Amino acid sequence: MQAERVTTETPGHIVRKVAQAASTKALPRYIAIEGPIGVGKTTLASRLAQALRYPLMLEPVTENPFLDRFYTEGSQHALPTQLFFLLHRARQVGDMPSNDLLGPNLVADFLIEKDRLFAELTLDDAEFHLYQQIHDSLHLDPPQPDLVIYLQAPAEILQRRILHRGADYEQDIEVEYLRALTECYTEFFHYYDAAPLLVVNATEIDFANNDDHFGALLDQIFHMDSTRQFFNPNPMLL
Repeated sequence: MQAERVTTETPGHIVRKVAQAASTKALPRYIAIEGPIGVGKTTLASRLAQALRYPLMLEPVTENPFLDRFYTEGSQHALPTQLFFLLHRARQVGDMPSNDLLGPNLVADFLIEKDRLFAELTLDDAEFHLYQQIHDSLHLDPPQPDLVIYLQAPAEILQRRILHRGADYEQDIEVEYLRALTECYTEFFHYYDAAPLLVVNATEIDFANNDDHFGALLDQIFHMDSTRQFFNPNPMLL
């Protein structure tokens, strides 16, 4: 699936904020959003792509024919679920737009490296060995993002959001699975150093509907002054 161009209308003050930042410094060209299920990756990726006028690349969640069976029936469907994601993401790496030697302008709601995280969580030893063999045979070499935004929220918040958005195949996701997943993400990003990282506490932030919240995040993106930065916003003060 190729990256799609987002053309939705952006509020004027957000347009001006982006233009002002672009006039004073080089903006990150390739931004990847990461975090556990229900944390708001796709929502934020869509808003960022809209604000920056970048193409948007999304995970093929609704296209995976095994995912609903994995959530409802359990681990016997973990291997085909993971292999579908792996092979689809490999195609997406090949589809990433290449504008020039500096790399693509792109916002994505996933990192290809996180595929192994899910594989380690859901597969048994024999399945993981097979997964790793297939992964290695693909010789994936994706471009590194200029910025990774890692969204965090407690498992109970994630479950509440998942239930609220109402996707049938997600309704049986248990909070214990979400806790294990958030722990895996925490460990993964504790050691992550392949790109600048902005860690965002997304527990009380509404990037979809609150322009002040979204604008505050843009300020963090545009004023990154280290390779690892933390944003723990108090929504009452934004």
